Amino acid sequence: MRSKGVAKFRASVLAVAAALAGMAGSPARGAETGNYEIAALGIGDPPAKSWAADDFSFNLSGYARGWVSVNLQDQPELKAIGEDSKGKLSMVRGSLLLDADAKTGAIKWKAIGRVDREYKTDYLNDLERLRATNGTDRGGHASSILDNYNHGEVREFWAEIPFGDRVTVKAGKQQLVWGESDFFHAMDLVHGYDLSWRLFFEGENEEWRKPLTLISTKIRVPEADGMLAAYVRPGVDRCEDIGNTYDIQGGRWFFQPYRGFDLTAVTNKDCDHPAGDYRDITGGVRWSGEAFGLNYSFAWLTTFSADPVANSAFRPYKKAPSGAVFDLIHPQIDVYGMTVSGYSATLGAVLSAEMAYTKDQPYNVGTGAFLDPAVPGNVGIGLGGVKLKDTLTTMLRVDKDLDLQGIFGTSRPSFSSIQLFDTQVLNFKESDDLVRLFAYGTPLTEHNTILTAFTTLNYRNDTINPGFAVGFDLSHGGGFAIPSVSLTLDDKWLARIEADLFWSGDRSNKVAFSGQRSQLFGYFDKASQLVFRLTRQF
Repeated sequence: MRSKGVAKFRASVLAVAAALAGMAGSPARGAETGNYEIAALGIGDPPAKSWAADDFSFNLSGYARGWVSVNLQDQPELKAIGEDSKGKLSMVRGSLLLDADAKTGAIKWKAIGRVDREYKTDYLNDLERLRATNGTDRGGHASSILDNYNHGEVREFWAEIPFGDRVTVKAGKQQLVWGESDFFHAMDLVHGYDLSWRLFFEGENEEWRKPLTLISTKIRVPEADGMLAAYVRPGVDRCEDIGNTYDIQGGRWFFQPYRGFDLTAVTNKDCDHPAGDYRDITGGVRWSGEAFGLNYSFAWLTTFSADPVANSAFRPYKKAPSGAVFDLIHPQIDVYGMTVSGYSATLGAVLSAEMAYTKDQPYNVGTGAFLDPAVPGNVGIGLGGVKLKDTLTTMLRVDKDLDLQGIFGTSRPSFSSIQLFDTQVLNFKESDDLVRLFAYGTPLTEHNTILTAFTTLNYRNDTINPGFAVGFDLSHGGGFAIPSVSLTLDDKWLARIEADLFWSGDRSNKVAFSGQRSQLFGYFDKASQLVFRLTRQF
């Protein structure tokens, strides 16, 4: 357990930093306007209702959005009850979002609310029946599989107050973006993400991010061409607001081979754990600026590990779990990072780099199957305890406008990006017997390296935008491809059609609790799907 003296010291440092500095970095795409889809396309503001007076203004906007997704492959889990998956609707979902902005004198106000509802498709019914077959329909945290997908919440509610020309303070439920990477995150760890309803791929990060109650500040330092920044999270959020949320209740986005298995029947989420108490004060400080034609930043934050680890009943970590087999915990980590970016005239491209050193990243111990561990005396599938290892995460990116007009007849150059992302476990030892993810017996490797790339084509004044994204696991094989078309039908209606295609590189598990060698894209094996999305802005 972290000492009380250290905790008090950190709280004092964060409080002072918050009083003097402010959050720096790029704003969430569309977050300041509430116009997520249009901001991402870069074609203007949405329709909105506005009222204004001399010292008061009010603006209301939002959207109604629907999704339909179709499975493109049969999944091995449903063979147990004699059902096929291919061709079945995996998601029929609707969302309503309202975004209100107001200004009273110099104070800016923001409130965002969203309601999500789903229809129980035949495929979801099949998964619910499978939960009954394997007995996890009893003792879980939800009686209906839809409980994991139906939500309603106030996503943001904050006020921003200026102090002079240089300092602003924002207080309330909000989102902060720290970092440069898109598909994977090195420094963007202030918030967890809700990945339960769609794990791959929704373009607007602010729709996935789980907002937190924060005090964030900005202080501009034009003499140094920079900005000093800080935030404090006072620890008044809910347990479910901490860390990433996955579809562990046996739904469509649980990792293969666990679809139809409600893990909450044997586990709880422990937010009171000594290594990660959600009521602890967390926060960070960042300096960003320009020098020698480059944009750069340095940052530190103390936060919760985004992905949970298992506190096993077989090897308890600092505290016995309350779940039948294990608890999910999010231990606190410290992250020190830097970013740099600049334009290369030689390449005609923007080059970016991001590096993050994480102190005490938690990993689970225990490779091999549950009853057949690879190391005698340990417990397989990651239930052999928790071990802390320092890690180094590196991102390198090239952004460039490609002149494809003569080849594809586009109306303007096509924005393209290539990104290399590597996570290295420092002081790596095979004898540590670390696993990449609990519930799997796959050994963790020293390097995990992902290469991603995407490009967007533009036709008819950016109203028709085909795109293609692809990613490869360079360390273990497997990857994804996402061909898509985004359509602007008019100033109110937007549509998107995409296919999410996965291949595992023959590194996937077919049998639950086994020691089969599943790696990252093995988790998504047989999850390829076709997705339709329609948005009505107002």
